[in-house]
Amino acid sequence: MPNPKRRHSHQRTALRRTNYVAIMPEIQVNKQVGGEPYNLRFVATPDGYYKGRLLPGFKAK
Repeated sequence: MPNPKRRHSHQRTALRRTNYVAIMPEIQVNKQVGGEPYNLRFVATPDGYYKGRLLPGFKAK
């Protein structure tokens, strides 16, 4: 694997690193009654709901 012959400048390194952004994950209000108040948008709830629908393999309470 090729390695650089000499060191990159501080400006070049900083320009590359400006695109590194730390963003907070989006949370949403859980609409199921009796569940946790919030959940991540891309994760199913412990009750088995994802995007408002019950996943297969979970029984409705």
